[in-house]
Amino acid sequence: MGRLRYAALAAVLCMLGGLLVAAPARANAAGPVPHYLMTAFTNSSESNMYVYDSADATRFTLQRANAYTPPSGLVRDPSVIRHTDGYYYLVYTTGWTGNTIGIARSSDYLTWTFQRNVTISVAPANGSTWAPEWFVDSDGSVHIVVSVSQTGTAGQFQPYRITATNAALSAWSAPAALAGIGTNHIDSFIVKVGNIYHNFMKNETTKYIEHATAPALTGPWSWVGTGNWAGWGSGLEGPALVRLPDNRWRIYFDQYGAGRYYSADSSDLYGFTGKTELAGLSGTVRHFTVLRESVGDNSAPPTSNRSLRSANFPDRYVRHRDNVARIDVLGSGSPLADRQDATFQIVPGLANASCYSFRAVNGSYLRHWDFTMRLAGNDGSAVFAGDATFCSRTGLAGGGSYSFESWNHPGRYLRHYDYVLRVDPYAAGSTFAGDASYTLTTPLA
Repeated sequence: MGRLRYAALAAVLCMLGGLLVAAPARANAAGPVPHYLMTAFTNSSESNMYVYDSADATRFTLQRANAYTPPSGLVRDPSVIRHTDGYYYLVYTTGWTGNTIGIARSSDYLTWTFQRNVTISVAPANGSTWAPEWFVDSDGSVHIVVSVSQTGTAGQFQPYRITATNAALSAWSAPAALAGIGTNHIDSFIVKVGNIYHNFMKNETTKYIEHATAPALTGPWSWVGTGNWAGWGSGLEGPALVRLPDNRWRIYFDQYGAGRYYSADSSDLYGFTGKTELAGLSGTVRHFTVLRESVGDNSAPPTSNRSLRSANFPDRYVRHRDNVARIDVLGSGSPLADRQDATFQIVPGLANASCYSFRAVNGSYLRHWDFTMRLAGNDGSAVFAGDATFCSRTGLAGGGSYSFESWNHPGRYLRHYDYVLRVDPYAAGSTFAGDASYTLTTPLA
């Protein structure tokens, strides 16, 4: 009986719809897609920072060499976060001796601007202030944990934390020691799981990476893994942790004496796998951190031939003209060549199959170049694949529209400006929402 009612209803809808067509098949929504950003100095330079990215926290691709050189001093041990203002912030070691750490800022993680040096008041000018690491707590407070020696490079290091006292990250609290750690531990890297803080750091005496936990950031810290507790051996430094796509943890560390880099994985932070050498990075990079960002959401556009109509200029469609992407006034009566230029096949993303790429009728792809959208042939490079991959989000303008976030530059969206398509940072307000939203229509050609 239910089948008969369904058949009758379908027949009525067909008679009423007349011109209705079957809904396009939709891709399976994969949920937010992880993207991993890594900043490092290298064996060849302590004053230039390199930027890499990855889809899986395993295979990293160089995005820019010499992406940042500070106005003076070094850029060792660079640590990166994405702040609430949308900018990336870098904190780094400025010198083998001294009492400052450096901060730089970037809107795209490729071009960096020096912001300031921060003086750590507990360190003398002839001491050492090393390996600052960002830590953003679950309440949103922003901290830097830094290792300080009162007597220079051979001294007894102790970890301290300073806390940002304004949203601009330009004012900081007085340093507070991490109680219970004691002296001669450096390279603290802290993560929080539930109500427990986990600190992984190098024992500067034994050269093992050790593990402590605490109920609060300032302690008291208690040791849960000392000596060769993880079986990785000695001569290790610079631990850094990140969540993997399957939500396990990965720790990275530098076997500095051998010039090699390794990782190990864990489901609970208490037990880890054996160390695995990082192909393509080992022997090149030094003391890096990795930032995980989520790109896109659970929306899933149809993977088929489509045309993209602007949400706020509904008579205009995305098209390529002279290899530049733009929105133009088009319709069924437009010349065939123009309608073909406004027809794209939405295919699995070249850099990440859970996202999407836009392939034109002639086989070329839409990709960003200097953040302007262009049509270009696929050269097979990882950079091209990243530039041509976008993750779907429910349209910022609503109304059944879609927005597309750059996979390799999270937080930047495909939007039109003066009718030319760009990849620009998210901005609040209806203007940006309309500029960055599109309805997917049947293909114009």
